[in-house]
Amino acid sequence: MITVDERYCKGCGLCISFCPRECIELDPNKLTAKGYHPARLKADANCSGCSTCATMCPDVAITVYR
Repeated sequence: MITVDERYCKGCGLCISFCPRECIELDPNKLTAKGYHPARLKADANCSGCSTCATMCPDVAITVYR
């Protein structure tokens, strides 16, 4: 499981590009205070907790729980 701190997420999509299980998407129905669509875990995600998304996030907006 992951959580995304929307205060820091700028919707760059790097976490989406590097997720080996394609578990992350940008939330098209939500905007952050800065006007970005934040990343989120997909409803049907099969996240393994590999932490690749958190490692690739340039804004340190992702926390991974195993």
